[in-house]
Amino acid sequence: MKETEIAELGEFGLIKHLVSNFKSRNSSTIKAVGDDAAVIDYGQKMTLITTDLLLEGIHFDLTYCPLKHLGYKAAVVNFSDIYAMNGTPKQITVSLGISKRFTVEHIEELYAGIRLACEIYGVDLIGGDTSASVTGLLISITCIGEGDKDKIVYRNGAKDTDLICVSGDLGAAYMGLQLLEREKAVSKNAGNKEFSPAFEGKEYILERQLKPEARKDVIEELTQIGVKPTAMIDISDGLSSELLHICTQSNTGCIIYEERIPIDYQTACMAEEFNMNLVTAALNGGEDYELLFTVPLTEHEKVASMKTAKIIGRITKPELGCSMETRDGNELQLKAQGWNAFEH
Repeated sequence: MKETEIAELGEFGLIKHLVSNFKSRNSSTIKAVGDDAAVIDYGQKMTLITTDLLLEGIHFDLTYCPLKHLGYKAAVVNFSDIYAMNGTPKQITVSLGISKRFTVEHIEELYAGIRLACEIYGVDLIGGDTSASVTGLLISITCIGEGDKDKIVYRNGAKDTDLICVSGDLGAAYMGLQLLEREKAVSKNAGNKEFSPAFEGKEYILERQLKPEARKDVIEELTQIGVKPTAMIDISDGLSSELLHICTQSNTGCIIYEERIPIDYQTACMAEEFNMNLVTAALNGGEDYELLFTVPLTEHEKVASMKTAKIIGRITKPELGCSMETRDGNELQLKAQGWNAFEH
């Protein structure tokens, strides 16, 4: 297959080429790609905007991260932020910094992943920007969403006695990353010898790292059972860090229970294989993109029946601090030890 130099199309030619397959799905998208700015009419709705920056060598490694998966993930992590506000993502803009080693076909693969995410979550691509880069690939996505004024959920609404809930399971994305990094090192040491990565039976944790999903289903179930969280956040930097965000902004303490932290079997097996502390991986691993939220104690019966989330603890008075009760009854202070890009 003939590969096309990006310079052959130029900036605007590249944009037109990449977005030609994107179709608007929302009536609020009045003007998408092609003008100085996108035009969005939300009427009485609240507008929600989030942005995320991904840098090659910091946030992703193209040695083991396919460009299509990367595009999908880059979009979905922004959708997750909108869902964490109890809103609905509607539009995105995509900006890229592209080094000379990438061809048009490479960027097409990236956009194929973005397009798939947009199709699955019902989001419109409405614009963006491209630039040359001397440091590899840079991806910046801004997501615009909407929500009813009386349904938006912030991080600062948790109250004493509220229940702490989390969706899905934790630590899988982190253990998937450890597996990918290990196999990358093994491949490098193998040199020119034939190499086959040891991925069999570990598909779930790999998918959690390479192709995460935003928890739209959790928001839908909360709506179905008639529960509005008092505070909510998505877990990008680790359960411990995100819970401390809620407690700090809500001026509360908290206690969670080790035995209630949801962990998948593949995650547990991988942690054992690496001789890692499983609970530490679940607390601090990050990139799970699950939803962490609090609800009033009076909603216990409703949230206890949820299929997408489970209760792991409760909010307490601020003077009691933030802690985890271990399986043997001890209390450990929670610390923000999750992902920090400037320390990696």
